[in-house]
Amino acid sequence: MPDIKPGYIVQLKVEVPENKRRVSIIKGIVIVRRNAGLNSTFRIRRMVAGVGIESLFPLYSPNIKEIKVLDKKKVRREEPSSTT
Repeated sequence: MPDIKPGYIVQLKVEVPENKRRVSIIKGIVIVRRNAGLNSTFRIRRMVAGVGIESLFPLYSPNIKEIKVLDKKKVRREEPSSTT
C-alpha cells in the first residue's frame, strides 16, 4: 500500500462489485485523506466528460486491486483561522 497524500495524482484499478471480472481504471488527484486505522479513506477528484467527479474510497478495500502514484503536486492548504 503506497503512502498517498493530498496532491498526489494516482491511478486505481478497482474491481466492479456487480461484475467480478471487470476492472475499472480510475485516474485522479487525491484531495483529502482521513486516517482512522482500518477505516482510513481517501477522496479522488477526476474529470469525466468535462465535469468534476469526487469519489470516496476506503484505503483497505478488497475491491481496490492496485494503487499507483503517477505524480506529486504541491497543494495549498487552508491556513488555520484564529478566532479571538
